[in-house]
Amino acid sequence: MYIENDQILLPEDPDTIVWKYLDLSKFLDLVLSRKLFMSRSDKFEDQYEGTFSEPSFEEVKKIAEKNPTFLDYYKKHRKNVVISSWHINEYESFAMWQIFTQNSEGLAIQSTVGRIKEALKLETHYKQYIGEVNYIDYKKEHTPFENNFFPFLFKRKSFQYEREIRIISDLSRQKITINEGLKINVDINLLIEKIYIHPRSENWYKNLVIELIKRLDLDITIEKSDLESDILI
Repeated sequence: MYIENDQILLPEDPDTIVWKYLDLSKFLDLVLSRKLFMSRSDKFEDQYEGTFSEPSFEEVKKIAEKNPTFLDYYKKHRKNVVISSWHINEYESFAMWQIFTQNSEGLAIQSTVGRIKEALKLETHYKQYIGEVNYIDYKKEHTPFENNFFPFLFKRKSFQYEREIRIISDLSRQKITINEGLKINVDINLLIEKIYIHPRSENWYKNLVIELIKRLDLDITIEKSDLESDILI
């Protein structure tokens, strides 16, 4: 279920376009299981994930002097928070294709903020929150920590190109073991508005994706990448 939270900000327009770039294996896992994988936050490559900027960490250390369990809580908390990342952009991103897909066998899912909210209503066991990531200078600026989700909604300016929104779940109260992550129920036909096939993919791969969507009886539009051109000089 998707829960509103006044402290977590999102683009006001529900029609804001968002993207998720996947290799074929991850896309197959999504459409065959009809579940969205959310990665454990401490498994991300960014070592600062779920931590604090330098000025905020100084404040945290002062609190921890009087309350030693305070810092331990945040360290453990990272293992109980799972995240699904999406990229805000009106258009396809060449950079995102390069970073998140291997070879030329990948897909891009196009959705909107509003569609994601609706698609998440199918999940009734875990609460999800959606927020836009803020990019700040971790040497000078503060990351707030009065809300448990804030450490996961701030990143260093080096990552601004990601233009990220995140679906976040805090599973601290759930008595489950989270290894790499967790799969949650989603309405696939609502979540995925369109699929864009990798601009450098061959015809056999395009036909494979088309046949897959047909066999799974999914109501999803398949688009040719805008980065692929029929014009040869």
